[in-house]
Amino acid sequence: MAAKDLPRVPPTEQPILRTIQAEVSAEQVKRTVTELVGFGTRHTLSETQSDTRGIGAARRWIKSEFEQISARCDGCLEVVVQKQTFSGEKRIPQPTEVVNIVAIQRGTLDPNRYIIMTGDIDSRVTDPLDATSDSPGANDNASGIAGVLEAARVLSQHKFAGTLVYAALSGEEQGLFGGKIMAGIAKKEGWRVEAVINNDMIGNISGINGVTNNATARVFSEGTRFVETAEEARKRRFTGGEVDSPSRNIARYIDKIADNYIPNLDVMMVYRLDRFGRGGHHRPFNEVGFPGVRIMETNEHYDRQHQNLRNENGRQFGDVLAGVNFPYNAKLTSLNAVTLAAMAWAPPPPAEVEITGAVKASTTLSWQRPQGKMAENLAGYRLHWRLTTEPTWTRSQYVGDVTEFQLKNIVIDNYFFGVSSVSKDGFESPVVFPGPAGSFGGYQ
Repeated sequence: MAAKDLPRVPPTEQPILRTIQAEVSAEQVKRTVTELVGFGTRHTLSETQSDTRGIGAARRWIKSEFEQISARCDGCLEVVVQKQTFSGEKRIPQPTEVVNIVAIQRGTLDPNRYIIMTGDIDSRVTDPLDATSDSPGANDNASGIAGVLEAARVLSQHKFAGTLVYAALSGEEQGLFGGKIMAGIAKKEGWRVEAVINNDMIGNISGINGVTNNATARVFSEGTRFVETAEEARKRRFTGGEVDSPSRNIARYIDKIADNYIPNLDVMMVYRLDRFGRGGHHRPFNEVGFPGVRIMETNEHYDRQHQNLRNENGRQFGDVLAGVNFPYNAKLTSLNAVTLAAMAWAPPPPAEVEITGAVKASTTLSWQRPQGKMAENLAGYRLHWRLTTEPTWTRSQYVGDVTEFQLKNIVIDNYFFGVSSVSKDGFESPVVFPGPAGSFGGYQ
Protein backbone atom coordinates (compact mmCIF):
# COMPACT_ATOMS: atom_id res chain seq x y z
CA MET A 1 0.00 0.00 0.00
CA ALA A 2 1.41 3.38 -1.02
CA ALA A 3 1.82 6.05 1.66
CA LYS A 4 -0.87 8.17 0.02
CA ASP A 5 -3.32 5.27 0.40
CA LEU A 6 -2.79 4.80 4.15
CA PRO A 7 -5.76 5.82 6.30
CA ARG A 8 -5.41 9.06 8.22
CA VAL A 9 -4.87 8.18 11.87
CA PRO A 10 -7.08 10.17 14.29
CA PRO A 11 -5.29 12.00 17.13
CA THR A 12 -4.34 9.89 20.12
CA GLU A 13 -4.34 12.74 22.66
CA GLN A 14 -7.61 14.39 23.76
CA PRO A 15 -6.93 17.59 25.75
CA ILE A 16 -10.60 17.84 26.78
CA LEU A 17 -10.10 14.76 28.97
CA ARG A 18 -7.39 16.60 30.90
CA THR A 19 -9.82 19.47 31.37
CA ILE A 20 -12.45 17.11 32.78
CA GLN A 21 -9.91 15.56 35.13
CA ALA A 22 -8.94 18.98 36.47
CA GLU A 23 -12.56 20.09 36.96
CA VAL A 24 -13.33 17.42 39.57
CA SER A 25 -13.37 19.15 42.96
CA ALA A 26 -12.26 17.64 46.26
CA GLU A 27 -14.25 20.36 48.04
CA GLN A 28 -17.45 19.32 46.26
CA VAL A 29 -16.76 15.69 47.14
CA LYS A 30 -16.19 16.63 50.79
CA ARG A 31 -19.43 18.61 50.86
CA THR A 32 -21.43 15.61 49.64
CA VAL A 33 -19.83 13.08 51.98
CA THR A 34 -20.35 15.43 54.94
CA GLU A 35 -24.00 15.96 54.03
CA LEU A 36 -24.68 12.23 53.73
CA VAL A 37 -22.94 11.46 57.03
CA GLY A 38 -25.20 14.07 58.60
CA PHE A 39 -28.27 11.90 58.06
CA GLY A 40 -27.11 9.71 60.96
CA THR A 41 -27.90 6.40 59.33
CA ARG A 42 -28.75 5.44 55.76
CA HIS A 43 -29.63 1.85 56.52
CA THR A 44 -32.07 0.40 53.98
CA LEU A 45 -34.58 -0.37 56.76
CA SER A 46 -34.18 3.01 58.46
CA GLU A 47 -36.47 6.02 58.81
CA THR A 48 -38.07 7.30 55.59
CA GLN A 49 -40.38 10.10 56.80
CA SER A 50 -37.91 12.36 58.60
CA ASP A 51 -36.32 15.23 56.69
CA THR A 52 -33.11 15.00 58.70
CA ARG A 53 -32.42 11.35 59.51
CA GLY A 54 -32.53 8.04 57.67
CA ILE A 55 -32.37 6.78 54.13
CA GLY A 56 -35.54 8.56 53.05
CA ALA A 57 -34.04 11.98 53.78
CA ALA A 58 -30.78 10.95 52.08
CA ARG A 59 -32.61 9.81 48.96
CA ARG A 60 -34.58 13.04 48.71
CA TRP A 61 -31.42 15.10 49.14
CA ILE A 62 -29.62 13.17 46.38
CA LYS A 63 -32.62 13.67 44.08
CA SER A 64 -32.59 17.40 44.76
CA GLU A 65 -28.86 17.53 43.98
CA PHE A 66 -29.40 15.83 40.61
CA GLU A 67 -32.24 18.23 39.88
CA GLN A 68 -30.05 21.24 40.65
CA ILE A 69 -27.29 19.90 38.41
CA SER A 70 -29.86 19.41 35.65
CA ALA A 71 -31.17 22.95 36.07
CA ARG A 72 -27.66 24.27 35.45
CA CYS A 73 -27.45 22.42 32.10
CA ASP A 74 -30.91 23.42 30.84
CA GLY A 75 -32.57 20.19 31.92
CA CYS A 76 -29.98 17.85 30.37
CA LEU A 77 -30.56 15.20 33.07
CA GLU A 78 -33.68 13.10 33.32
CA VAL A 79 -33.99 12.34 37.05
CA VAL A 80 -35.95 9.14 37.69
CA VAL A 81 -36.86 7.07 40.74
CA GLN A 82 -36.63 3.29 40.48
CA LYS A 83 -38.27 1.33 43.29
CA GLN A 84 -39.45 -2.11 44.27
CA THR A 85 -40.71 -3.64 47.50
CA PHE A 86 -38.91 -6.66 48.93
CA SER A 87 -39.77 -8.85 51.93
CA GLY A 88 -39.02 -12.26 53.34
CA GLU A 89 -35.33 -11.90 52.57
CA LYS A 90 -32.64 -12.73 55.13
CA ARG A 91 -31.74 -9.05 55.52
CA ILE A 92 -35.13 -7.60 54.57
CA PRO A 93 -37.54 -9.59 56.76
CA GLN A 94 -40.39 -7.05 56.57
CA PRO A 95 -41.82 -5.41 53.41
CA THR A 96 -39.42 -2.59 52.51
CA GLU A 97 -39.32 -0.31 49.51
CA VAL A 98 -35.83 -0.18 47.97
CA VAL A 99 -35.39 3.06 46.02
CA ASN A 100 -32.74 4.10 43.47
CA ILE A 101 -32.22 7.72 42.38
CA VAL A 102 -30.96 7.83 38.80
CA ALA A 103 -30.00 10.70 36.47
CA ILE A 104 -29.83 10.01 32.72
CA GLN A 105 -27.92 12.22 30.25
CA ARG A 106 -29.14 11.19 26.79
CA GLY A 107 -26.64 10.70 23.98
CA THR A 108 -26.97 12.74 20.80
CA LEU A 109 -26.05 10.00 18.28
CA ASP A 110 -26.54 6.67 20.05
CA PRO A 111 -29.00 7.18 22.92
CA ASN A 112 -29.63 3.47 23.47
CA ARG A 113 -25.94 2.88 24.29
CA TYR A 114 -25.55 3.29 28.06
CA ILE A 115 -22.41 3.90 30.10
CA ILE A 116 -23.37 3.72 33.79
CA MET A 117 -21.62 4.95 36.94
CA THR A 118 -23.00 3.67 40.23
CA GLY A 119 -22.55 4.21 43.96
CA ASP A 120 -24.51 2.96 47.00
CA ILE A 121 -26.68 5.16 49.20
CA ASP A 122 -27.12 2.77 52.14
CA SER A 123 -24.91 2.14 55.16
CA ARG A 124 -24.82 -0.36 58.03
CA VAL A 125 -23.17 -1.20 61.34
CA THR A 126 -22.17 -4.59 62.82
CA ASP A 127 -25.66 -6.08 62.87
CA PRO A 128 -26.99 -5.97 59.29
CA LEU A 129 -30.54 -5.58 60.64
CA ASP A 130 -29.73 -2.66 62.99
CA ALA A 131 -31.57 0.23 61.32
CA THR A 132 -31.48 2.70 64.23
CA SER A 133 -27.88 3.00 65.45
CA ASP A 134 -25.72 5.76 64.01
CA SER A 135 -24.15 4.47 60.80
CA PRO A 136 -22.27 7.36 59.15
CA GLY A 137 -21.07 5.32 56.15
CA ALA A 138 -18.55 8.01 55.24
CA ASN A 139 -16.33 5.86 53.07
CA ASP A 140 -18.78 2.97 52.61
CA ASN A 141 -20.30 4.42 50.63
CA ALA A 142 -20.87 8.17 50.83
CA SER A 143 -17.54 8.39 48.97
CA GLY A 144 -19.08 6.55 46.01
CA ILE A 145 -22.23 8.69 45.95
CA ALA A 146 -20.05 11.80 46.15
CA GLY A 147 -18.22 10.52 43.09
CA VAL A 148 -21.46 9.93 41.18
CA LEU A 149 -22.80 13.43 41.94
CA GLU A 150 -19.50 15.11 41.13
CA ALA A 151 -19.14 13.23 37.83
CA ALA A 152 -22.67 14.35 36.94
CA ARG A 153 -21.82 17.96 37.81
CA VAL A 154 -18.72 17.97 35.59
CA LEU A 155 -19.93 15.89 32.64
CA SER A 156 -23.35 17.52 32.38
CA GLN A 157 -21.57 20.55 30.91
CA HIS A 158 -20.77 18.49 27.78
CA LYS A 159 -22.74 16.59 25.14
CA PHE A 160 -21.88 13.00 24.23
CA ALA A 161 -22.66 10.52 21.48
CA GLY A 162 -23.71 7.80 23.94
CA THR A 163 -25.94 8.03 27.02
CA LEU A 164 -24.43 8.52 30.48
CA VAL A 165 -26.22 7.31 33.60
CA TYR A 166 -25.40 8.44 37.15
CA ALA A 167 -26.99 5.99 39.58
CA ALA A 168 -27.39 6.17 43.35
CA LEU A 169 -28.43 2.63 44.25
CA SER A 170 -29.97 1.34 47.48
CA GLY A 171 -30.12 -1.98 49.29
CA GLU A 172 -26.51 -2.97 48.63
CA GLU A 173 -25.75 -4.00 52.20
CA GLN A 174 -28.95 -6.04 52.38
CA GLY A 175 -28.24 -8.08 49.24
CA LEU A 176 -27.48 -5.93 46.15
CA PHE A 177 -31.17 -5.19 45.66
CA GLY A 178 -30.80 -1.77 44.05
CA GLY A 179 -28.54 -3.20 41.38
CA LYS A 180 -31.01 -6.01 40.74
CA ILE A 181 -33.77 -3.44 40.24
CA MET A 182 -31.77 -1.36 37.79
CA ALA A 183 -30.34 -4.31 35.87
CA GLY A 184 -33.86 -5.71 35.50
CA ILE A 185 -35.18 -2.41 34.15
CA ALA A 186 -32.26 -2.11 31.71
CA LYS A 187 -32.86 -5.65 30.47
CA LYS A 188 -36.62 -5.18 30.13
CA GLU A 189 -36.27 -1.86 28.29
CA GLY A 190 -33.57 -3.15 25.94
CA TRP A 191 -30.71 -0.90 27.02
CA ARG A 192 -27.47 -1.61 25.17
CA VAL A 193 -25.21 -1.39 28.21
CA GLU A 194 -21.59 -0.83 27.24
CA ALA A 195 -20.25 -0.58 30.78
CA VAL A 196 -21.26 -0.40 34.43
CA ILE A 197 -18.60 1.22 36.62
CA ASN A 198 -19.43 0.59 40.25
CA ASN A 199 -17.76 2.72 42.93
CA ASP A 200 -17.78 1.27 46.41
CA MET A 201 -15.32 2.73 48.94
CA ILE A 202 -13.18 5.18 46.97
CA GLY A 203 -12.02 7.46 49.79
CA ASN A 204 -9.70 5.60 52.16
CA ILE A 205 -5.90 5.59 51.73
CA SER A 206 -4.76 3.91 55.00
CA GLY A 207 -5.29 0.17 55.30
CA ILE A 208 -5.46 -2.14 58.27
CA ASN A 209 -2.24 -3.62 56.86
CA GLY A 210 -0.41 -0.44 57.91
CA VAL A 211 0.01 0.81 54.34
CA THR A 212 -0.91 4.39 53.43
CA ASN A 213 -1.06 4.92 49.68
CA ASN A 214 -2.94 7.57 47.72
CA ALA A 215 -1.50 6.65 44.31
CA THR A 216 -3.18 3.34 43.46
CA ALA A 217 -6.70 2.01 42.96
CA ARG A 218 -8.09 -1.44 42.29
CA VAL A 219 -10.41 -2.45 39.46
CA PHE A 220 -12.16 -5.81 39.86
CA SER A 221 -13.60 -7.61 36.84
CA GLU A 222 -14.93 -11.06 35.99
CA GLY A 223 -12.83 -13.05 33.52
CA THR A 224 -15.55 -15.04 31.77
CA ARG A 225 -19.14 -13.94 31.26
CA PHE A 226 -21.56 -15.22 33.89
CA VAL A 227 -24.18 -15.85 31.17
CA GLU A 228 -21.85 -17.91 28.99
CA THR A 229 -23.57 -20.99 27.55
CA ALA A 230 -22.11 -24.49 27.52
CA GLU A 231 -21.47 -24.22 23.77
CA GLU A 232 -19.75 -20.85 24.20
CA ALA A 233 -17.57 -22.33 26.95
CA ARG A 234 -16.64 -25.22 24.65
CA LYS A 235 -15.59 -22.78 21.93
CA ARG A 236 -13.62 -20.66 24.40
CA ARG A 237 -11.65 -23.73 25.48
CA PHE A 238 -10.13 -23.92 22.00
CA THR A 239 -9.93 -20.25 21.00
CA GLY A 240 -9.21 -18.44 24.29
CA GLY A 241 -11.02 -15.64 26.05
CA GLU A 242 -10.72 -16.68 29.71
CA VAL A 243 -9.29 -13.24 30.54
CA ASP A 244 -11.03 -11.26 27.82
CA SER A 245 -14.66 -10.82 28.81
CA PRO A 246 -16.06 -7.36 28.03
CA SER A 247 -15.77 -6.58 31.75
CA ARG A 248 -12.07 -7.44 31.71
CA ASN A 249 -11.50 -5.22 28.67
CA ILE A 250 -13.30 -2.37 30.44
CA ALA A 251 -10.78 -2.83 33.27
CA ARG A 252 -7.95 -2.55 30.74
CA TYR A 253 -9.59 0.57 29.33
CA ILE A 254 -9.73 2.16 32.79
CA ASP A 255 -6.09 1.23 33.39
CA LYS A 256 -5.09 3.00 30.16
CA ILE A 257 -7.14 6.08 31.09
CA ALA A 258 -5.32 6.26 34.43
CA ASP A 259 -1.94 5.96 32.76
CA ASN A 260 -2.69 8.68 30.22
CA TYR A 261 -4.90 11.20 32.01
CA ILE A 262 -4.94 10.84 35.82
CA PRO A 263 -1.80 12.24 37.50
CA ASN A 264 -0.16 10.09 40.16
CA LEU A 265 -2.56 7.17 39.87
CA ASP A 266 -1.79 3.58 38.95
CA VAL A 267 -4.56 1.02 38.49
CA MET A 268 -4.17 -2.47 39.89
CA MET A 269 -6.34 -4.78 37.79
CA VAL A 270 -7.57 -7.63 39.97
CA TYR A 271 -8.61 -10.70 37.97
CA ARG A 272 -11.58 -11.53 40.17
CA LEU A 273 -15.24 -10.50 40.25
CA ASP A 274 -14.75 -8.77 43.62
CA ARG A 275 -12.81 -9.09 46.86
CA PHE A 276 -12.37 -12.71 47.96
CA GLY A 277 -15.82 -14.11 48.75
CA ARG A 278 -17.41 -10.64 48.83
CA GLY A 279 -19.76 -8.72 46.52
CA GLY A 280 -20.65 -5.37 45.02
CA HIS A 281 -23.31 -3.72 42.94
CA HIS A 282 -21.72 -4.49 39.57
CA ARG A 283 -22.51 -8.16 40.12
CA PRO A 284 -26.28 -8.02 39.40
CA PHE A 285 -25.46 -6.40 36.05
CA ASN A 286 -22.93 -9.13 35.22
CA GLU A 287 -25.53 -11.74 36.11
CA VAL A 288 -27.92 -10.54 33.37
CA GLY A 289 -25.12 -10.24 30.80
CA PHE A 290 -23.99 -6.60 31.11
CA PRO A 291 -20.28 -5.71 31.34
CA GLY A 292 -19.41 -4.23 34.73
CA VAL A 293 -16.45 -3.60 37.03
CA ARG A 294 -15.77 -2.28 40.52
CA ILE A 295 -13.41 0.62 41.26
CA MET A 296 -12.20 1.00 44.84
CA GLU A 297 -9.32 1.88 47.12
CA THR A 298 -6.32 -0.47 47.32
CA ASN A 299 -5.89 -0.74 51.09
CA GLU A 300 -9.06 -1.33 53.11
CA HIS A 301 -9.39 -0.64 56.82
CA TYR A 302 -11.77 -3.23 58.26
CA ASP A 303 -12.17 -1.37 61.58
CA ARG A 304 -14.08 1.23 59.54
CA GLN A 305 -16.39 -1.19 57.71
CA HIS A 306 -19.71 -2.46 59.07
CA GLN A 307 -18.79 -1.51 62.63
CA ASN A 308 -20.68 0.04 65.54
CA LEU A 309 -19.15 3.36 66.55
CA ARG A 310 -16.98 2.64 69.60
CA ASN A 311 -13.56 2.84 71.21
CA GLU A 312 -12.01 -0.35 72.52
CA ASN A 313 -8.76 0.13 74.44
CA GLY A 314 -7.86 3.16 72.35
CA ARG A 315 -8.80 1.48 69.06
CA GLN A 316 -11.44 3.40 67.10
CA PHE A 317 -14.15 1.57 65.20
CA GLY A 318 -16.65 3.05 62.75
CA ASP A 319 -16.92 4.58 59.30
CA VAL A 320 -16.55 8.28 60.10
CA LEU A 321 -15.44 11.37 58.18
CA ALA A 322 -11.91 11.18 59.57
CA GLY A 323 -11.35 8.02 57.52
CA VAL A 324 -11.95 9.72 54.16
CA ASN A 325 -9.15 11.37 52.20
CA PHE A 326 -11.03 13.82 49.98
CA PRO A 327 -8.27 14.52 47.42
CA TYR A 328 -8.03 10.76 46.86
CA ASN A 329 -11.83 10.50 46.67
CA ALA A 330 -11.72 13.22 44.01
CA LYS A 331 -8.88 11.47 42.15
CA LEU A 332 -10.88 8.26 41.78
CA THR A 333 -13.92 10.33 40.83
CA SER A 334 -11.88 11.94 38.05
CA LEU A 335 -10.85 8.46 36.86
CA ASN A 336 -14.55 7.67 36.49
CA ALA A 337 -15.42 10.97 34.83
CA VAL A 338 -12.65 10.74 32.23
CA THR A 339 -13.49 7.09 31.52
CA LEU A 340 -17.19 7.86 31.09
CA ALA A 341 -16.45 10.80 28.79
CA ALA A 342 -13.98 8.87 26.63
CA MET A 343 -16.38 5.95 26.18
CA ALA A 344 -19.38 8.17 25.50
CA TRP A 345 -17.53 10.29 22.91
CA ALA A 346 -16.24 7.15 21.16
CA PRO A 347 -18.31 5.16 18.66
CA PRO A 348 -19.95 1.95 19.89
CA PRO A 349 -17.65 -1.05 20.33
CA PRO A 350 -17.41 -3.27 17.25
CA ALA A 351 -20.07 -5.99 17.01
CA GLU A 352 -19.84 -9.53 15.63
CA VAL A 353 -16.04 -9.60 15.85
CA GLU A 354 -14.65 -12.78 14.30
CA ILE A 355 -11.15 -14.12 13.70
CA THR A 356 -9.58 -16.65 11.31
CA GLY A 357 -6.05 -17.76 10.58
CA ALA A 358 -5.52 -21.36 11.73
CA VAL A 359 -2.57 -23.02 9.94
CA LYS A 360 -1.80 -19.78 8.10
CA ALA A 361 0.98 -17.20 8.25
CA SER A 362 -1.43 -14.30 8.81
CA THR A 363 -4.43 -13.44 10.99
CA THR A 364 -7.69 -11.95 9.69
CA LEU A 365 -10.26 -10.11 11.82
CA SER A 366 -13.71 -9.01 10.70
CA TRP A 367 -16.54 -7.11 12.37
CA GLN A 368 -19.87 -5.39 11.80
CA ARG A 369 -20.10 -1.64 11.16
CA PRO A 370 -22.91 0.39 12.77
CA GLN A 371 -25.30 2.29 10.53
CA GLY A 372 -27.12 5.62 10.67
CA LYS A 373 -26.54 8.24 13.36
CA MET A 374 -24.57 5.95 15.66
CA ALA A 375 -21.82 5.87 12.99
CA GLU A 376 -21.69 9.62 12.35
CA ASN A 377 -18.58 10.13 14.49
CA LEU A 378 -16.85 6.92 13.36
CA ALA A 379 -13.45 7.32 11.71
CA GLY A 380 -12.41 3.67 11.61
CA TYR A 381 -10.99 0.79 13.59
CA ARG A 382 -7.84 -0.21 15.40
CA LEU A 383 -6.64 -3.80 15.69
CA HIS A 384 -4.89 -4.86 18.89
CA TRP A 385 -2.81 -7.88 19.81
CA ARG A 386 -0.69 -9.03 22.74
CA LEU A 387 1.22 -12.07 23.89
CA THR A 388 -1.08 -14.48 25.70
CA THR A 389 0.75 -13.86 29.00
CA GLU A 390 0.59 -10.04 28.81
CA PRO A 391 -2.07 -8.34 30.94
CA THR A 392 -2.73 -5.36 28.63
CA TRP A 393 -2.86 -4.67 24.90
CA THR A 394 0.70 -3.89 23.79
CA ARG A 395 0.53 -3.77 19.98
CA SER A 396 -1.94 -2.08 17.67
CA GLN A 397 -2.54 -0.87 14.12
CA TYR A 398 -5.10 1.62 12.88
CA VAL A 399 -6.73 0.18 9.74
CA GLY A 400 -9.32 2.79 8.76
CA ASP A 401 -13.03 2.45 8.01
CA VAL A 402 -13.11 -1.18 6.88
CA THR A 403 -14.86 -4.26 8.22
CA GLU A 404 -12.08 -6.79 7.63
CA PHE A 405 -8.31 -6.67 7.79
CA GLN A 406 -5.46 -9.16 7.53
CA LEU A 407 -2.41 -8.81 9.77
CA LYS A 408 0.27 -10.28 7.57
CA ASN A 409 2.93 -12.57 9.06
CA ILE A 410 1.35 -12.38 12.52
CA VAL A 411 0.50 -15.94 13.53
CA ILE A 412 -2.85 -16.43 15.27
CA ASP A 413 -1.44 -19.11 17.61
CA ASN A 414 0.98 -16.76 19.37
CA TYR A 415 -1.25 -13.82 20.39
CA PHE A 416 -4.63 -12.68 21.61
CA PHE A 417 -6.39 -10.21 19.31
CA GLY A 418 -9.10 -7.56 19.51
CA VAL A 419 -10.73 -4.64 17.69
CA SER A 420 -11.75 -1.16 18.89
CA SER A 421 -13.67 1.60 17.12
CA VAL A 422 -12.18 5.09 16.85
CA SER A 423 -13.98 8.43 16.46
CA LYS A 424 -12.94 11.22 14.14
CA ASP A 425 -11.63 13.06 17.21
CA GLY A 426 -9.63 10.03 18.32
CA PHE A 427 -11.83 8.72 21.14
CA GLU A 428 -11.61 4.95 21.26
CA SER A 429 -14.01 2.27 22.45
CA PRO A 430 -12.95 -0.63 24.67
CA VAL A 431 -11.23 -3.47 22.81
CA VAL A 432 -13.52 -6.32 21.78
CA PHE A 433 -12.11 -9.86 21.85
CA PRO A 434 -13.42 -12.06 18.98
CA GLY A 435 -16.37 -14.37 19.45
CA PRO A 436 -18.97 -14.65 22.23
CA ALA A 437 -16.32 -14.59 25.00
CA GLY A 438 -15.57 -10.92 24.33
CA SER A 439 -18.79 -9.64 22.80
CA PHE A 440 -20.33 -6.38 24.02
CA GLY A 441 -23.50 -7.18 22.09
CA GLY A 442 -24.90 -6.11 18.75
CA TYR A 443 -26.32 -2.85 17.45
CA GLN A 444 -29.97 -1.86 17.86
